[in-house]
Amino acid sequence: MARLKYKEAARLEVKRGKPPIGKKPEKKDLRMLYLRELKSIREIAETLDCSKDMVYRALQEYKIKTRAKSRTEESAVSKYPLSELEEKVKKEGYRQAAKNLGIGSSTLYFYIKRRKR
Repeated sequence: MARLKYKEAARLEVKRGKPPIGKKPEKKDLRMLYLRELKSIREIAETLDCSKDMVYRALQEYKIKTRAKSRTEESAVSKYPLSELEEKVKKEGYRQAAKNLGIGSSTLYFYIKRRKR
């Protein structure tokens, strides 16, 4: 760390983070593997002999949308309206309402809190 501060003070170029592993994937290769063949980022990294971080950064740079969904879309609680969930919590409490819905009580709590914003 001291070496980086010295270089910064001397106004020398400072490289931060890990160096990239392997070559950056080309756009056509990413489109073929990720969009057509539906391979995961990890599988693509193994195929192209580079790191999964590099594949992810290349996807972002080429503006290829990732297939990952947000947690609220995957959650079983997202199919219920907020008013219905709040009503259940008032009657039964967080633990019992979550148990009846088949989810964790903290999941229910944070889902309601996020939706109220």
